[in-house]
Amino acid sequence: MALDFAVIGHRLKRARLDKKMTQENLAEQLEVSVAFLSRIERGLSHINLKRLSQICNILGVSEGYILNGTASTSEHYLISEFNEILSNCPADKQKLIYKIAKTIIQED
Repeated sequence: MALDFAVIGHRLKRARLDKKMTQENLAEQLEVSVAFLSRIERGLSHINLKRLSQICNILGVSEGYILNGTASTSEHYLISEFNEILSNCPADKQKLIYKIAKTIIQED
């Protein structure tokens, strides 16, 4: 499975904004240029695991979340992923997903 650096960059940006940090603040803590951080957030520059770990530590997010989109330590870690999937689906597919999920839940 290839890494999608645009998705990784988007998650890093979202985590940074959630912490109410500017690119300047984060770049300063990382001792990198704002331009480099901007390229990472836009998926134009690849990020190595050491740098990813540094950023995650500063932002208080797990590397797993940044790489996979899930924070499995959270009790409701799939809610935002389902919301993201559903928001990108047309209404007819949303209805189908709902019916499938409802059927699965009723089987328990």
